Amino acid sequence: MDLSLSDQLILYGGLVISVILHEVSHGVVALAFGDDTAKRAGRLTLNPIPHVDPVGSVLLPAMAVLSGYPVLGWAKPVPVNLSRLRNPRRDALFVGLVGPFTNFTLMVGAAVGTKVLIDVNTGAGLDPTGAYGLELIPSIFLSLAMVNLFLGVFNMLPIPPLDGSSLIERVVPHQHLGTWHRFRPYGFLVIFAGLFLFDVFGTIIQPFQERLFDFIV
Repeated sequence: MDLSLSDQLILYGGLVISVILHEVSHGVVALAFGDDTAKRAGRLTLNPIPHVDPVGSVLLPAMAVLSGYPVLGWAKPVPVNLSRLRNPRRDALFVGLVGPFTNFTLMVGAAVGTKVLIDVNTGAGLDPTGAYGLELIPSIFLSLAMVNLFLGVFNMLPIPPLDGSSLIERVVPHQHLGTWHRFRPYGFLVIFAGLFLFDVFGTIIQPFQERLFDFIV
């Protein structure tokens, strides 16, 4: 997708809001299941400063802007002490999956808002091949829908430390968890190779992106 600098900046603004809500949701659900680690660490806040991750919040979005990719990134993970959860293996699944669920919820709300705004403002057009061609407010809503689609699908990939790996950890037999945990440190290498070398994520996200545009248009 060929986006202008202003479109990229709008996407980055949506990214900041979305990743903060994503991380706070992890902490809120962990607290509901008995772990107050995130609360004691001051991470249940909408203030972006405690959530900034040098790679996911600064370096990766900057690389995306410079390379013309849609802005993608993450915030500093909210600390969760699994041993403090009332049922660690079961509750960890809910704590992990609430992040993508939050993004998909934001995506649906923003997509519906975009569609309504476009229908109301009949003079605003949408070019699904690239440039938004929208007035400012619908463009912001569309950017929020897109960035949450990216975040939701991206975080559902079953690669540690992404949230989708919670599904793997839930079904892996207890005696094999040690092997799975030894793989976890290499997850970032798999993610970066898939993103920038083989464009695996682009292939995965394209059908979802097309359905999103079809719904809005």
